[in-house]
Amino acid sequence: MIFHQPEPSPEDIEVLGEIHASRGRLADVLRTPRRWQGGLRRTMLARAIRGSNSIEGYDVEIDDAAAALDDDAPLSADQQTFAEIRGYRQALGYVLQMAADPHFVLDQSAIRSMHFMMLSHAFSKSPGQYRSGPIYVRDDHDDRVVYEGPDARLVPELVNELVDGLRHGDGADPIVRAAMAHLNLVMIHPFRDGNGRMARALQTLVLAREEIVEPSFSSVEEWLGENTEHYYRVLAATGQGHWQPANDATPWMRFMLRAHHMQAQTAERRLHEAASIWEMLDQLVSMDDLPERVTELLYEAVLGYRLRRSTYLKQTGLEERTATRDLSRLVDVGLLETRGATRGRYYVAAGRLHVVRAAARASREPLHDPYPELRAEPAR
Repeated sequence: MIFHQPEPSPEDIEVLGEIHASRGRLADVLRTPRRWQGGLRRTMLARAIRGSNSIEGYDVEIDDAAAALDDDAPLSADQQTFAEIRGYRQALGYVLQMAADPHFVLDQSAIRSMHFMMLSHAFSKSPGQYRSGPIYVRDDHDDRVVYEGPDARLVPELVNELVDGLRHGDGADPIVRAAMAHLNLVMIHPFRDGNGRMARALQTLVLAREEIVEPSFSSVEEWLGENTEHYYRVLAATGQGHWQPANDATPWMRFMLRAHHMQAQTAERRLHEAASIWEMLDQLVSMDDLPERVTELLYEAVLGYRLRRSTYLKQTGLEERTATRDLSRLVDVGLLETRGATRGRYYVAAGRLHVVRAAARASREPLHDPYPELRAEPAR
């Protein structure tokens, strides 16, 4: 027996309707290719990677998360942290590839393969293998055990029940199904390490397979990373210390509906801001007689990225001499500033790009919280 979906209330059904309406608007915009969509997708994925890993204490800057996407070296993340980031990027890449594959089967092998991809850099953590003994979740702040997973002998059967239910479906809303998949995997805690990240990646996979909206925009991992304390509190309230699948999962379901609602609003806002930023950047590029190819680079600078020549070379396929000339020109016209020594040199936004960033953010409307009574901290 695993946790079963609670019955949504009329309020929950209304919130679900609002989430689907928001996701539908996103899908409509994304169907029409625009120059700025590639950069926005990359940023959304980088934020998801950073968010999910930050919950486990692996904190990186947004541009280092993007470096994992580009198979590039980090600017500031330490070796161990970046290995975890890169491993999660591999598992997420698998999710993206399998999202629309008609031959993909979500079974125990797929779950274990995702785990291997995520932790293949650390064989001491038994990547791809179920745990063989008990497992405990500790609160490091209070130095106490807050959760004990089910007996290891039950793990294969429980995971099989989980994936079997996902394969056959039960008529539930896909957002709720994905949330319950997340809850069940994290409560089963089938692996020695990486269970939280696996549960969040599984949720993204379920959503992607249901074609809610393309995976870059359907994940709520960024929002969860920014609301970690509330995330852990709801998990603790649902689990109540050990494996108890008969417990009421309503608080968890509503927490996840809130996450989807808030993240969908954030994604919509970013779509509008991206269009606005690119329009302003086009004006700057034209004004300074710059090549159009630098616009995406400037967009990332506006978002706060630290820019490197190596990344620019990979993204554009330019010759080194041309890339160096572009960056030097951007510094000369005051759009970028140089930081660091020769080998560690990077570039950051300067001058008029700060004005672009401020102008884009000035039009932001506050996000609407669908469950204000659940608020653990101010919404973003």
